[in-house]
Amino acid sequence: MKHNDSPAVPRRRLLRSCVLAASTAALLLPQALAGSPASAATRGTAADGPQRVATLTYDLGDRAYTLPETGEPVEIAATVHYPERLGTSPRPLVVLLHGWHETCADRAAAAARDAAEQAEDWDAYAAASQKLFSWPCAPGTPPIPNDRGYDYLGEKLARHGFVVVSVRANGINASSVWGDDNASARADLINKHLALWQQLDATGRGGLVGAFRDAATGKPRRVDFRHHVDLNRVGTLGHSRGGAGVTWQAADRHKAQLPAGVEVRAVMALAPAYNVMTEDMTAYEITKTPMAVIRGTCDGQVGREALSFAAAATAEGTARFHRIEIHGANHNYFNTQWSPDSRQVAAWDDAGHDVSRPGRCTEPGGSAYEAQLTEDGQRHVGAAYIDAFFRRYLTGDKRFDAMLTGRRHPLAHIAPVDVTAVRP
Repeated sequence: MKHNDSPAVPRRRLLRSCVLAASTAALLLPQALAGSPASAATRGTAADGPQRVATLTYDLGDRAYTLPETGEPVEIAATVHYPERLGTSPRPLVVLLHGWHETCADRAAAAARDAAEQAEDWDAYAAASQKLFSWPCAPGTPPIPNDRGYDYLGEKLARHGFVVVSVRANGINASSVWGDDNASARADLINKHLALWQQLDATGRGGLVGAFRDAATGKPRRVDFRHHVDLNRVGTLGHSRGGAGVTWQAADRHKAQLPAGVEVRAVMALAPAYNVMTEDMTAYEITKTPMAVIRGTCDGQVGREALSFAAAATAEGTARFHRIEIHGANHNYFNTQWSPDSRQVAAWDDAGHDVSRPGRCTEPGGSAYEAQLTEDGQRHVGAAYIDAFFRRYLTGDKRFDAMLTGRRHPLAHIAPVDVTAVRP
């Protein structure tokens, strides 16, 4: 993979180099794809039509829990999108988890790191990187809200009836845990959030009581989620190293670690980055849960081994596996905070480019160039397939089968998308 899995000093340089690798169309999709009325299983979700969305945050502290292996601090914080009218039927829950990225929005450190990279001064590079990958961030330096990078996806899913929790994992990004231990730590973090939601839904008590804030104003907001969240219909999506985390969390070997009353029924790995030194894939093996993997052909951080990783994890499975490859998509544009238009610290276009081919991209070092998608275009296509996947497997809406098996390509006018589905 093009994510480096050791804490070597020139981290960003490693990410940029393939040589150092171990290697409103979406809203109309239900009507376009429908051949029959939605099933009864979709009540309370897509069958209701688009819904008004509300957004909350919660933050239990930058040191809310510590990694058991190292004692390093990790926050318990997230952004929540949900239908403004929760109704009477419990809503499926989707958990989103970002991957490895800088944690602190220190612009001076970012500029110093870029200058050090140009000068090949790796001591200065390491010093600047330490400021960008620290946790908690230094006083006066805001954290990069990596969880907010999927607001567009949370809003889309919530419009279709899901409660969506985008988890922040900056503490893990700044920690010394790598490889399979990193995937395990991310899985544990998801389970801690799920345990909080299970307690809140079942009893109206626990750590989330009084913790919700309006995402726009920051003011406290009371929302009664009791009996409104269906913890028996949970979907997970992990981007980059988060993809390895959600695969680890849903793996057969680790199901006993799920909080009581929680059932993960759909897993999406978005450009997953994992430990290529892994020899025992049974730690990631998922045999009974539908899974999908998405990767872009211009991904500059993970190669096609991301697809083979997900395929290997489901090789012995009895549920469907979907492989989706979006032409012209890179790695970072799936997260708005990592994308240049955000002007966020450390945001960049990771695709490979050639000055003689403006507007085109490839894998770094690759020779097959594609028309590169815009940030909005890439997210539009990715969100459509993610939304279809979760609506299919969390609500039973079969209108998306043709899209998820590659028989129909409703977004071909934006980008070619290669889709295959394996039915055991």
